[in-house]
Amino acid sequence: MAEVKVPELAESISEGSIAQWLKQPGDHVEKGEYVLELETDKVNVEIISDYTGTLSEHLAEEGDTVQVGQAIAIVDENGSAAAAPKAEAPKVEEAKAEPAKAEQAAPAKEAPKAEAKEASFTQQVIASPAARKLAREKGIDLTQVPVADPLGRVRVQDVEAASNAPAAPAAAPKQAPAAKKAAAPVEVNDDRIEVVKMTRRRQTIAKRLVQVQSEAAMLTTFNEVDLSAVMELRSRHKDSFVKTNDVKLGFMSFFTKAVIGALKKYPLLNAEIQGDHILKKNFYDIGVAVSTDEGLVVPVVRDADRKSFAEIEKNISDLAVKARNNKLGLSDLSGGTFTITNGGTFGSLLSTPILNAPQVGILGMHTIKTRPIAVGDQIENRPMMYLALSYDHRIVDGKEAVGFLVAIKDMLEDPEQLLLQG
Repeated sequence: MAEVKVPELAESISEGSIAQWLKQPGDHVEKGEYVLELETDKVNVEIISDYTGTLSEHLAEEGDTVQVGQAIAIVDENGSAAAAPKAEAPKVEEAKAEPAKAEQAAPAKEAPKAEAKEASFTQQVIASPAARKLAREKGIDLTQVPVADPLGRVRVQDVEAASNAPAAPAAAPKQAPAAKKAAAPVEVNDDRIEVVKMTRRRQTIAKRLVQVQSEAAMLTTFNEVDLSAVMELRSRHKDSFVKTNDVKLGFMSFFTKAVIGALKKYPLLNAEIQGDHILKKNFYDIGVAVSTDEGLVVPVVRDADRKSFAEIEKNISDLAVKARNNKLGLSDLSGGTFTITNGGTFGSLLSTPILNAPQVGILGMHTIKTRPIAVGDQIENRPMMYLALSYDHRIVDGKEAVGFLVAIKDMLEDPEQLLLQG
């Protein structure tokens, strides 16, 4: 018998909920074949079997919460014969004898596998793949590793520090936790009230939004930008741009370039807090918030500073399509150094965006409104947009935050600067 386990998915994912079993007990499975769909905090992933045989048992049901490393199904590698045509009647006695022999041999075969199981189960620990690998090599229980990360993530340096610490008395092996059963439904006595269970992703969004507001010293500053120059530039080049690049010239590429230029001037907004340290990131992976039916997701445009306007537009368009079709992979969502969210697509005039932890800055775009603006001694109608920057005041001061937003305003009102600074 072989166990199908929840694999390591990403650094920040330690558990998931079983959304759907794709294989039922008695079904034949091939190595590499999908057996279930797992809903995680970020994306839905399909889990494969590492063995060929017959799926003999589900160890968790749909809706149950399971941990990384937890066994969720049993595959009988000798059960492939069960899928084959049954033997003729005269051979029944012989067929009955064979399982008896198999049962006698089973304990001998399973003994080495039992010895190979880890003495402790670290699936509840949030750790980087590199940290998990190092812990396995050094035989370290991740649940016993002290961490400095405020979010509780175990890093490679934590494992190395634990390996150099004096050896502690061996603890008794822990048993693998059973799958958490889905919570009992809420009961109401009013038929006018419809009770709808939140999806795992919506629960995670709710939890993290509350968490970031309680952990970060979040503050928002505002400004407005005149988009006349950007709109005139788009108008002049939109046809040739589409013909050359097979993608429309939107606003997001301009804002992404402006954000990168401002991040280069104010690098603390591209940083992250870990304990009492600041991680300054010298790369620009820009997250772009996308609204889907299941909630907001933030896929990442990698190395955006090295991409052209056309490459940024294509990248954002592709990620948005994948997000709405629920096809985003973990690699599309992991990381990110700064986020842009555009409430203007829904008509929002002004808002205060919430940080996408562990990032310390997020830019909020809003709807464009034509308003009378004083230009010199004249009053002119101009396409104006309010901008909002939410930031973590623990490491970003008001001076830097305001300067960052003014830098974005200046570059968008003089788009030629984007070619030099973005």
